[in-house]
Amino acid sequence: MIPSQMLKGTLENCILKVISYKETYGYEISQELQKYGFSNISEGTIYPLLLRLEKNGLITTQYRESPLGPKRKYFSISMAGKKELDLFYSNWMKLEQAVNLLFQDGGQIK
Repeated sequence: MIPSQMLKGTLENCILKVISYKETYGYEISQELQKYGFSNISEGTIYPLLLRLEKNGLITTQYRESPLGPKRKYFSISMAGKKELDLFYSNWMKLEQAVNLLFQDGGQIK
């Protein structure tokens, strides 16, 4: 399990990445994250992040009929969301490289 403090800065962008694959809804996002190893990410954690992404213009929403009951809120990535995701990934790669370098060198910069 990934500690929640490590997830804090990245989960929002991971949710954005899931939405970038296809239009989707909250429960489906939760299930998709679990497939990638993000265990125990509840819908209660996801929905506040979805609201923030929507408020910041990174996703758009649309209500649609559901075959299993009330309408579902579907999420799609916006152009601003795509730009944000590209920026996040670029920064993530730099961070990953720095952390890997630190651990590979054992703290001994040559």
